[in-house]
Amino acid sequence: MSYTKVDSRDVEPIADGMRFLRDPLDCEKLGVTVLDADPGWTGKEHDHADDGQEEVYVLLEGSATVTVEGEDVELEAGEALRIPADATRQIHNGDTESRFVLVGASHEE
Repeated sequence: MSYTKVDSRDVEPIADGMRFLRDPLDCEKLGVTVLDADPGWTGKEHDHADDGQEEVYVLLEGSATVTVEGEDVELEAGEALRIPADATRQIHNGDTESRFVLVGASHEE
């Protein structure tokens, strides 16, 4: 088969509402996560300097702030943010529930 289809709602959430889809979709180089964030939720500050993975955060519903290298970037529903691998990042959800799609890929072969 040349494609894989998964209903993200069927994937068991891990780590505060994060549904990791890389394995269920059989992705080799791409990570995809659906994040359902409760009001006031804050994610872990991290970077991907070691694995070279740049990320794109797409906010589908709600509002949130992503702190990138100490700078707060406000996001509203429909907006997307690309973050380079070596930059620190941390999601701070707003006052309502939010839904993100988080996508990451490495430059490594």
